[in-house]
Amino acid sequence: MGKISYSQFAKWDKCPYTWKLDYVDKEQTFKGNIYTLFGTAIHETIQAYLVCYYERTIKEADNLPLVDIFKYRMEENFKESREQHGDEFPVTLQEMKEFYNDGINIIEEFKKRKNSYFPKKNTELLGIEIGLGYDLPKNMKFVGYMDVVLHNKVTGRVKIIDIKTATMGWNKYQKADKNKTNQLLLYKQFFAKERDIPIDKIDVEYLILKRRLYENMDFPQKRIQTFTPASGKPSINKVLKRLQEFMDECYDDDGNIIETLEYEKCAKSKKCILCKGL
Repeated sequence: MGKISYSQFAKWDKCPYTWKLDYVDKEQTFKGNIYTLFGTAIHETIQAYLVCYYERTIKEADNLPLVDIFKYRMEENFKESREQHGDEFPVTLQEMKEFYNDGINIIEEFKKRKNSYFPKKNTELLGIEIGLGYDLPKNMKFVGYMDVVLHNKVTGRVKIIDIKTATMGWNKYQKADKNKTNQLLLYKQFFAKERDIPIDKIDVEYLILKRRLYENMDFPQKRIQTFTPASGKPSINKVLKRLQEFMDECYDDDGNIIETLEYEKCAKSKKCILCKGL
């Protein structure tokens, strides 16, 4: 059985040439960087807080040594990446220090504002990193992990939250980038099917953690931004159609990748962040 993750599908949708190098030629073009290392560490830290916050008490959650947890996870992620990629993992000590300080600022603001983004009254945590394994046509399975899933015990509504990190947040162009935002539409569709939840009872939201704020601004800024993409039936159908096109083009009827596929670099390869320089 073939397995498809959103990151795999999104890479093909954005740059088929790079997708082929990674998944057909097994060249592993991307080896991680300080942004992915930082993003993973801050994810793990915030998720640890939320488990304690919902399953125990706010006081206990606030007393967690979050900065220490974050520091430990950054160090461990660095060690694991260096063991896997050696000197090809391009992260410096200076970058580690810089991003560590950014993480402390995010953690401090998150603790102050958490009630605005994660209400506790009448709300339960369904899970952290809830796995998806939805069966697709052609002997395929869509796999993924949802960062945070909440359930309102009064309204019955479910919210899937995906945590993202960004240098300065998402601007209007990033919010309009379907390659970036379609992830939660597929998660909503397949989670509804797996759990037999009415799809109109599921909300989706990106929680964006900003490393930096604009300088010399006359108004207060927040390090936390939320964005809810359009996730109605028309939007979901569009991404489902594109996913089907991916499977039809790249996989045979047994769920195996078609290894004879040939893709060229993007027409504007110098502007493509994925195939640029390959």
